[in-house]
Amino acid sequence: MRYLTPASFEDAVAMATGSDGVIRFLAGGTDVLVQMRADIVTPDTLIDVKKIDGVHDISRADDGSWTIGVASTGAEMTEHDGLGKDWPGVVEAMDLIGSTQVQGRATLTGNLCNASPAADSVPAMIAAGATVSVTGPDGTRTVAVEDIATGPGKTSLAQGELISSVNLPARGAGGGDAYLRFIPRTEMDIAVVGCAVNLRVDGDTITEARVSLGAVAPTALLVTDAATALIGSTLDDAALDALAAAASAACNPIDDKRGTIEFRTKIAGVLAKRAAKIAYDRARAQQ
Repeated sequence: MRYLTPASFEDAVAMATGSDGVIRFLAGGTDVLVQMRADIVTPDTLIDVKKIDGVHDISRADDGSWTIGVASTGAEMTEHDGLGKDWPGVVEAMDLIGSTQVQGRATLTGNLCNASPAADSVPAMIAAGATVSVTGPDGTRTVAVEDIATGPGKTSLAQGELISSVNLPARGAGGGDAYLRFIPRTEMDIAVVGCAVNLRVDGDTITEARVSLGAVAPTALLVTDAATALIGSTLDDAALDALAAAASAACNPIDDKRGTIEFRTKIAGVLAKRAAKIAYDRARAQQ
């Protein structure tokens, strides 16, 4: 196995396009190193991006948007006051991944590119309207987070492409988000169902919304019907019931030892209601 340390994303692309066999990029390593030790994957080339300038930076632009470096860890996100104030749901979702030790290494980018349907940070990013910058042989393009995973363990990234940043939009006034999940244990478990809600209010009325579900389909879902149920409402019982119904209707889960189809479908609606209430309260507090 070749271990390479590029000095730039362009170098990383050149290394990837010039390599044969199985290629893996290394940011935090909490997925790929575990897979290597378990003989799930044995890369012919491992490209470590942690030495590229700026990959640990978390920065806010003049327009209020955020750029998160691909090697920024969950711990670094949690400790960043400004990011947590603007996007608490995204930060809280990332903070649910693994133990304290894992938090010191795990990254948003790795969680996304691992393409697990149960990834915690992915629904939160989708609900937030996050995009990623993808750098490859033809330059850099912007891709919505919901368009990266195409199935369990599979992504839309082409040969030689890698994510070079995660981008969150400006929060703006009257906005709030939240992420909740159901797990059998109290912590350090994989989501049986996850739900993220992001919304904006004008007074008490919801004017914008995005809802995303995880662990109920081959990829995390952006549920537009659930968002439609919220927009124009004051989060009354009718809106919450419509939200729950839309969330459940969007589910296409599997039966396994951790949850049945019926259970996952019902819990998606329950979590959607609860996450919406948290996001709504946060949004009203930010007016």
